[in-house]
Amino acid sequence: MRFVDFLKATVLISAGSATALAAASIAGFESGGRPGAAVASAVWWLIAAGIGAWLGRRAQTSPPIARLLAGARFDPALPEQHPGRILLNRLWPLLLCTLGAGAMSFLAPQVPGIAAGFAIIWALAWRRQEHAVAAIEERDGARFYVQRTSPLRPMQLIRTPGFRSRFVPDPAVPFEEAETTP
Repeated sequence: MRFVDFLKATVLISAGSATALAAASIAGFESGGRPGAAVASAVWWLIAAGIGAWLGRRAQTSPPIARLLAGARFDPALPEQHPGRILLNRLWPLLLCTLGAGAMSFLAPQVPGIAAGFAIIWALAWRRQEHAVAAIEERDGARFYVQRTSPLRPMQLIRTPGFRSRFVPDPAVPFEEAETTP
C-alpha cells in the first residue's frame, strides 16, 4: 500500500471514528438525560478541533514521518499489495479504542465523548501529511510503500523508483503557450 494512500485512509478512518464516537456519545446523553455533560463534550470537541487544526497547520512532514521516510529501505520491485491487512495491522489501536469507547456509550457517555475529541485531534493533525509526502515523492522521483510487518512492531517503509517530474507546469501560463515556449 502506498504510504500517501495509508495517510489519507488514516485521516478518513480517524474522522469516521470521531463521528461514530460523537454519535454514540450523543445517544448516550439523550437516553440518560444529561444536557450538561453533552454541552461539556461539545466544548471539548471544539477545543480538540482547535488543537488538531493548530497541530496540522504545517505543510511539511512531521518529524516522525520525516524519520520514517529517511529510514525507508530501497527495493527496486513493488511490494505485495494488501491494503486491508496493512490498515488493520497499523490502525488496530484506533479500532480497539473506538469499539471500547463506543461500547461504554450507554453506561458512561462521556467516555466516547472524550475519545471522539482525541480522534478529532488525530484526524486534523495528520490532514496535510499526505500532500507533504506526495511532494517529496514527486521531488525525489520515488514512491514509498508501507511494508507488511507485525502489528506490534514499528512501521517500516519501502522506497521504490518512481517517475521524476522534470516539468512542473506554471498555472499562470496556459498549456498551449507552455508547449511553444523554449
